[in-house]
Amino acid sequence: MSGTGVLVLVAALVLTAAAAWWVRARDGRVRAAEEETVGGPTAVLEGLGVRPGDADLTVVQFSTAFCGPCRTTRARLQHLESTRPGLAYVHVDAESHLDAVRELGVRRTPTLFYLDRRGRLLGRSSGAPRPDELTAVVDAHTGAPS
Repeated sequence: MSGTGVLVLVAALVLTAAAAWWVRARDGRVRAAEEETVGGPTAVLEGLGVRPGDADLTVVQFSTAFCGPCRTTRARLQHLESTRPGLAYVHVDAESHLDAVRELGVRRTPTLFYLDRRGRLLGRSSGAPRPDELTAVVDAHTGAPS
């Protein structure tokens, strides 16, 4: 193999590693609402039956039937909901609500939206959220577990 070939191979490996690191670092991370470009998600979510006024924090999860991380996230959120009285969890089947998926800019599952009691969007995450980060967000808005 020539020196140019080795150089091209090394460059491709470095770029692939950098891209993989970037994707992994962003996967499941909760982003604050001010970083979002999606306009008016609260009305769309309320059209799906979400009632943020019923809890201190409402977490809306968009998922699909074939998504493994969606099942794990759903189980984790259901457990948190049972131990934190100020948390409401709403599951939305993305395949059955394609108009809402388009309006909200849901590109992958699971995608979670975090709403306060007034219906303000606090943030969102795409991909499986990290368990410690998800628990921290829930505890920050609902208080310590009972």
